[in-house]
Amino acid sequence: MKMPSETMPARLLRLFGFCLLATALLAAAARAQTLPLPDNLTDLNSPAGEKYFAESGALVTYFSIADHFVTQKTQAYCGVASIVMVLNAAGVPAPTTPEYQPYHIFTEDNLLDERAEAILPQAVLARRGMTLDQLGALLALHPALTTEVHHAVDGGLDTFRAAARDYLASKDHFVVVNYLRKAIGQQAGGHISPLAAYDAKEDRFLILDVARYKYPPVWVKASDLFGAMNTADKSNDDKTRGYVLVAKIGGAATPAPIR
Repeated sequence: MKMPSETMPARLLRLFGFCLLATALLAAAARAQTLPLPDNLTDLNSPAGEKYFAESGALVTYFSIADHFVTQKTQAYCGVASIVMVLNAAGVPAPTTPEYQPYHIFTEDNLLDERAEAILPQAVLARRGMTLDQLGALLALHPALTTEVHHAVDGGLDTFRAAARDYLASKDHFVVVNYLRKAIGQQAGGHISPLAAYDAKEDRFLILDVARYKYPPVWVKASDLFGAMNTADKSNDDKTRGYVLVAKIGGAATPAPIR
């Protein structure tokens, strides 16, 4: 189905909304003593980063996922934080938690219930973090969502780019990536975070890095990100890393490809 073109007032309103949300988001990131970025990555909070955002055609996901941006509470919890962001952004029915009663929200604590323990024991999580398949299995526990796990070796760059781009352009659709940090010039091992936008002109994806104490949100070339996903994970029987496509059941249909 062909998506209706956006009017100028609507686009201005959308960009104004981004400015309000990004101001709070980036102000918090600016206070963190993050590590320097390699030249191949672009900080969202930079002139070039802001330019990429302004020209992005696939950023519907950004507003809901950024509204629920959290920092992983331990260095092993990148997958946990990413799942929490997706569940809250999708409006999945959440449990209550003592510190927020009577309100309901997913946190990095109440996510890890008995069902999650059967898939990934907390003792293992604390020691090794989470694999791509465990990420997909934990998301699949929630019947309000559809979940597709894709190992990078099973498809090429074009397949990933098209799928991720189209998901990011649709309401209640999300993309979570599992990649090797050192393959894109960061420190050091495997990592998980959600994507939030795609700039077709520059062929770059925006990663909302949940290790906010370490790196800010960054724009990365699609080819570099795919290469970092197409790496073997010894904690997952040497399968390649990859990405998970998540959609809320009953949400908007994935739009026609953006040209």
